[in-house]
Amino acid sequence: MGRRSDHSREELRALIVAEGHRQMAEVGFAKFSAREVAKAIGYSIGTLYNVFGSYDQLILAINGHTLDLWLADLEAKLDSLPASRLRAAIDAYFDFALGNRNAWTALYDFRLPADEVMPEDYRIKVTAITEVVVREIRSELPTEHAGEAPALARSLLATVHGHCYFALNGTFALLGEQDPLAAALDRVDDALARFKS
Repeated sequence: MGRRSDHSREELRALIVAEGHRQMAEVGFAKFSAREVAKAIGYSIGTLYNVFGSYDQLILAINGHTLDLWLADLEAKLDSLPASRLRAAIDAYFDFALGNRNAWTALYDFRLPADEVMPEDYRIKVTAITEVVVREIRSELPTEHAGEAPALARSLLATVHGHCYFALNGTFALLGEQDPLAAALDRVDDALARFKS
């Protein structure tokens, strides 16, 4: 029997997100079940939908928690570094993905229906990670090219992400790539070099 009044709405939201994130990290998006989350916390599935409105909004809340953890991890790893921060950021990208494989891939496996707009608070979380990369790329560029950092960051994020994703799903192993992180760093260095010559 579900507990109907043990928690306030905000407490319940936090409880659901925490358990949902735990389960997402354990089983991944393809095997994720809102019903299992409800069962684990002792509430009905209807309670989850009452709090979040829909399955999609529940997944966004769980993925938003992953983004919060990722940003905190990234900033923590960069805080103590005076130099070579871009390389450290790329290394942190790989580390977080490898250490949180299922939760990280859920960020990319889930898609909102085409007719739904991404909530602003979620967009801000995604943008916050991108802004860290923009900041670090800008610091590597000559002053006269600083304005190109946002476009370059988007391109380099795609490059690093592709290397990371291929490393996680085994594609690079099939292709014989032994060190995807080093390959990603080389591609970033190649891109930056054209602005420094």
